[in-house]
Amino acid sequence: MLKKYTMTAAGLLLSVLSAAIFAAPSDHSAAPVQLASDQSSGKAEVVATFWHAMPTGVTVTENGRIFVNFPRWGDDVPFTVGEIRQGKVVPYPDAAINVADNTRPAERFLSVQSVVADGQGKLWVLDTASPGFSQPAAGGAKLVAIDLRSNRVVKTIVLPAKVILPATYVNDLRIDYREGKAGIAYITDSSLSGTGGIIVVDLASGDAMRRLTGDHSTSPEKGFVPVVEGETLLQRHEDGSTAPFSVASDGIALSADGKTLYYSPLSGRHLYSVETAKLRDSHISEHSLSAAVRDLGEKGASDGLESDAAGNIYAGDYERNAVRKMDKRGTWSTLVHGPEILWPDTLSVAHDGYLYFTVNQLHRQPGFHSGKDMRIKPYALMRVKIDEKPVSTR
Repeated sequence: MLKKYTMTAAGLLLSVLSAAIFAAPSDHSAAPVQLASDQSSGKAEVVATFWHAMPTGVTVTENGRIFVNFPRWGDDVPFTVGEIRQGKVVPYPDAAINVADNTRPAERFLSVQSVVADGQGKLWVLDTASPGFSQPAAGGAKLVAIDLRSNRVVKTIVLPAKVILPATYVNDLRIDYREGKAGIAYITDSSLSGTGGIIVVDLASGDAMRRLTGDHSTSPEKGFVPVVEGETLLQRHEDGSTAPFSVASDGIALSADGKTLYYSPLSGRHLYSVETAKLRDSHISEHSLSAAVRDLGEKGASDGLESDAAGNIYAGDYERNAVRKMDKRGTWSTLVHGPEILWPDTLSVAHDGYLYFTVNQLHRQPGFHSGKDMRIKPYALMRVKIDEKPVSTR
């Protein structure tokens, strides 16, 4: 019995001494230990900063002009479409059209979510007509084409009521002039109600139709729980109640040949694709169209999507502070990652061989933090070198 106690005491003493040895610093005079930390990768540079409203969309024209937009989500937004000139953002095409006026919904920009240069001398503006994510103002959800030489509006297509549901929030678009008499526009509906879809617009007639409304591919992914900056992303109200972050189809990209449309829900990590010919064919039933959708697997949680002429697909990854690339073989890699890439939003491939993207700290808005605004200005427009060209619209 004595031997047993002696061995137990010896073992205890050895454990205490070992713990003390391994816990003790080897050199008391050394500088404080610096622990390993998350490493940045890739190289992104800041193109512009924004000290007022937060930006979402960005596009770069064939001759290098840069346009951005600022949706009216609650910030003070003096103009919702702007051009960066000599380091400053100015209203585009002028200040007057940027003054919201619900009595002239087709003539004024109410709340613009996306801007896209078509590579053919025009800028297309997508107006949600939904300030603060309200029900779209009647006759206000629209596509507006601006001639970049004259800086004048040359076409306005008010999206018909049959495709604008009470909770519709038109988000992003792609233009393709290879189809139809004057081209086709593809638009995502990223409704906060969860009922997403894709709107197909004939640019000649202005007629439009909804496809994949409420489909699994355009809806928030079941069980999706995003984690951004180490915190579960939820709508957190000032009364202490919470609600899931549930937003439908958002990012959109067109293949180089125009035959495939890529898209994804904001609340989800999967990338989907569908043949554009089937999207445009009204004789194909919704059931058959849904069956034709391809699930391309996980890409990360994205806001914006983009494509290039070589067949690569790009996606933001707001959970990882990163922008990623899928090559033609379907393999994903990280283009750039860093702590300053706080919610990469819209992506735009430019003719200068760069991928441009906005960084707007969307997840730090008051609605996610019980009414407290956690954003730290400025917001940023950044770019990373990819040595590729944008998809041609012709």
